[in-house]
Amino acid sequence: MERVWGGRRLESVLGKTLPPGSPFGESWEVVDREDAQSVVHEGEWRGATLHKLWTEHRAEIFGAAYASHPAPRFPILIKVLDARERLSVQVHPPAGIAPALQGEPKTEMWYFLDCLPGASIYAGLKRGVTRADFEQAMQSGKVDEVVYRLPVQAGESIFIPSGRVHAIGEGCLIVEVQQNSDTTYRVFDWNRTGLDGKPRALHIAESMSSIDFEDFEPGLDVPEGELLSGCEHFAVERWDLAAPRPVLDGEKFAIVGVVDGAVACAGNVFERGAFFLLPATSRDSLLKPVGESAAVVRITLPLSKTP
Repeated sequence: MERVWGGRRLESVLGKTLPPGSPFGESWEVVDREDAQSVVHEGEWRGATLHKLWTEHRAEIFGAAYASHPAPRFPILIKVLDARERLSVQVHPPAGIAPALQGEPKTEMWYFLDCLPGASIYAGLKRGVTRADFEQAMQSGKVDEVVYRLPVQAGESIFIPSGRVHAIGEGCLIVEVQQNSDTTYRVFDWNRTGLDGKPRALHIAESMSSIDFEDFEPGLDVPEGELLSGCEHFAVERWDLAAPRPVLDGEKFAIVGVVDGAVACAGNVFERGAFFLLPATSRDSLLKPVGESAAVVRITLPLSKTP
């Protein structure tokens, strides 16, 4: 996806093939949307979309435990983001108000795959900032003075629930795991113009309805063992691999993203930045580091899920 704030590190750091010239900010790695689909590229399911697998072969691919899951589309969307410049200050609507705003709720987490020196993000509000303070900061173009800034490094992560005002700072290469949603409300864009040279649209009313004005100075994730972030929508673990290890835990699928080094699984080698889905019925789910060590994020879908 071309983005005004994007760069070329999807290519230079992760080896993804990009068209020449333009800034690319997003690579949608695992997606089941009406306008974007992951497609199986080898094996017996070659050519099948993720949507087809979720709707027609759910028990075989994802596990019988998900047979009654209410989501009409695969519920998780995974992206890699390259922020050459900082992104807009934005928010995603909570589930309770998203329908009234004609949007979709979106909770997400960020895993920092690579960060340039001095990289930072914005998340939540500085302690004591009120709705009136925020409105005044918007009018004066000083929103950066009221949102909370956190320095970040590769290997760290943060949970971004719907309602949390946030912005990715420049120099961050991020794995984003999120609800299957594409609703983002921009509240401030640093007075920047888009790729067409015109100011990008803002969504002030929707943003102000969505922001949690009691969300002060959140911290980065504190891992619980290997678990980085867990909620009703997804669970994300980081595994450091020095020896082979099975990916699957019971008869349920898992998604693996390589964040350091390379791994081999089911006869394939996956380099840093690659993502793959292991079906629940896989006969070979053993994950092996290529070389002395590697690291992956393992992404799963909790069974307890509300519509």
